[in-house]
Amino acid sequence: MTFLAKLNGAMARNQSLWCLGLDPNPEVMPEAYRRPYDRDRHHLHAVEILWDWMQYIIDSTADRVCAYKPTLGFYTALGAPGLDLLAKTLAAIPADIPVILDAKHQDLSSSTVLAQTAFGQWQVDAITLSPYLGQDLAARFLMYLDRGVFISCYSANTTALPLQNYPHPGNPLYLELVQQCQTWGSWEQLALEVGSAQPAALAQVRTLAPERLILARSIWAGTTDLPVVRLGDLLQAGLDAQGGNLLLPVNQDVLATADPQAFIGDLRDQTQDLLDRRQQASPHCTPWMPNVCTLTPQPHGDLILQLFDLGCIAFGDYVQASGQVFPYYIDLRRIISNPQTFDAVIDAYGDVVRQLVFDRIAGIPYGALPTASGLALKLNRPLIFPRKEVKAYGARRLVEGNYEPGETAVVVDDILITGKSAVEGAQKLQSCGLLVRDIVVFIDHGGGARERLAAQGYTAWGVLTITEINHTLYETGRITEMQFEALCSQESDQEVGRQSA
Repeated sequence: MTFLAKLNGAMARNQSLWCLGLDPNPEVMPEAYRRPYDRDRHHLHAVEILWDWMQYIIDSTADRVCAYKPTLGFYTALGAPGLDLLAKTLAAIPADIPVILDAKHQDLSSSTVLAQTAFGQWQVDAITLSPYLGQDLAARFLMYLDRGVFISCYSANTTALPLQNYPHPGNPLYLELVQQCQTWGSWEQLALEVGSAQPAALAQVRTLAPERLILARSIWAGTTDLPVVRLGDLLQAGLDAQGGNLLLPVNQDVLATADPQAFIGDLRDQTQDLLDRRQQASPHCTPWMPNVCTLTPQPHGDLILQLFDLGCIAFGDYVQASGQVFPYYIDLRRIISNPQTFDAVIDAYGDVVRQLVFDRIAGIPYGALPTASGLALKLNRPLIFPRKEVKAYGARRLVEGNYEPGETAVVVDDILITGKSAVEGAQKLQSCGLLVRDIVVFIDHGGGARERLAAQGYTAWGVLTITEINHTLYETGRITEMQFEALCSQESDQEVGRQSA
């Protein structure tokens, strides 16, 4: 799973745009931890006290934040025990919450080693970098395609303003940085960090980087209270056109409070209220948020709920392309109009496709072409597609796109019922000299289609199954018991058909 997909999942699940720094800074320790720390600060036991504190913060806030951001300097300042503390802290963070290592790294000679350590050993999801060494520095970290990089492009520190506004405020250096660094990596990998005590600079960065994730900094401006008006201004300045791609920092003073959970919960509720008002005033694609908590969460539970809420899953008597009548209908074409869900679907495909060996991605017209295109862009792999019908004019090509005979194509389709469309597409590819081993679909209806494909030499892979969709929707109250039973009955009928076949 990519960093951005993991972050979007945490945002949706915890209904939060808030990121919390995990910094073992004794200056903001609550009294319960400060007293024993001050007594043992010159002994190894002091690090254990810091660990207890960090663990308490994580346990108290894991359902309130969308990311954690440990600052590397606080840990390295403690020496070798501090690096052990960092490893323990990272291991305590739930696997579904992304970690941004705040390193502000700016040394080219050690960048490869730090990238290996941060992304390989520590398994953090993203890192902050200084921009002044240029693309060469970022490239060491961007090699890890499923991780993120934040370029620090603006500081709210007043003594930095003369440098950042050089040569003059009308054409400042920091905006040139924003434009240049966007050429270093894709919008999915490369994000921006903006010190934004005042929303004006944040708004200017957002104008130049409309698709980038932005991590705001310094929004508290030396206060423990964030007025609703200022928070509203920050959201207005920093959110993208779809109402997302903005991370807000929790005030570090929360680390010193006795109840960080309540503090962040209030921030989250206040932010959601402002987002709701913004949606009512300007109905764009705001971030989808779940309104349920499942006792046995499914790996793709949030995505299933998004599909249902978008109207991609409907109930009634529907005739399928195969001629069969199902008590439901799944229309995945709707996802292309919702960027958040579309991105989540492509990421889910990507988790499967990354396991396979292939040269080109082949999308089956017409339903799977948008997702195959997005997948090709995300994985940086060439796209081709077999035509549904061959034109009677022009090049009259059976397969569009560039390819060489002998290359391997992975077929991407939307729904597997009989497998007819996928097999027809695969055969067209094979007739042009391409090899096809794997067929990846988003939803597998079951009923023996995989076995039929296997008999023809293909391995079928599915992101979701009807069973998984059915149980998730029923458990979360999205469908009635009658609808649940109708789906179960359809599954049984298909299984009987498979066995008889």
